[in-house]
Parts: sequence; structure tokens; C-alpha cells
Amino acid sequence: MSRAFVRKICETLPGAELTDPWGGGHDVWKVGGKMFAVMGTEYDGVSVKTSDPEFARMMIEAGDARRASHMHASWVFLPWGTLDDLLRDRLIISYDIIRAGLTKKAQAALPPRPEL
Repeated sequence: MSRAFVRKICETLPGAELTDPWGGGHDVWKVGGKMFAVMGTEYDGVSVKTSDPEFARMMIEAGDARRASHMHASWVFLPWGTLDDLLRDRLIISYDIIRAGLTKKAQAALPPRPEL
């Protein structure tokens, strides 16, 4: 897993855009202006949103993720070395969670997400 792998997945998601809001090489993927995947400059991995803090805790306790620094408790950090299938699934689920939280108008402006 790498930034290139994350990019390969995220760039296929409708309306996804890559930004660097804080400068210095932070890769932040957004849909509708809301973050769904964050890669910093200090850590080797990606932070993604989960459905809720309980699910995040379950992933952390199972050893599949770590607590995402500087993020809400519903976010987890997936280090490089995470299985590709798990990473792909978590990126898509994070995108879907954020997309579902957009206004109806913003959601309607996006094309349907293809099955990946």
C-alpha cells in the first residue's frame, strides 16, 4: 500500500478531489468539500472515517487500525502494509459515509458511484 495505491482508488470515485489544505505535502481526498481520506507528512499510512466511534474501536482492538491522530474518534489510521483489500474497502466506505452526509442537492450533483 502506498500513496499511489490510495490515489488509484480515490481518483475513480465520483466528485473526489485531491487537495493539500495545510501545505507541505498533505494529501487530503474530499467529496463535496468534506474529507474522506487524509495522508499526512509524518506518518506512513492513511486516515479514513468509519461509521462511528464504536466501529473504530473494534478495528483498533482487532489490530486492523490505529487511532487517527488529530481526528474525531470515528476516524482510524491504516498504516502502509495494511492488506490492499481492507484498504480499498475502507477508502470506499469512508467516501460513501461522507457522500451520504452531503446535502441532497450536493448528492444529486454527483454521478452514481461505480461498483469497484
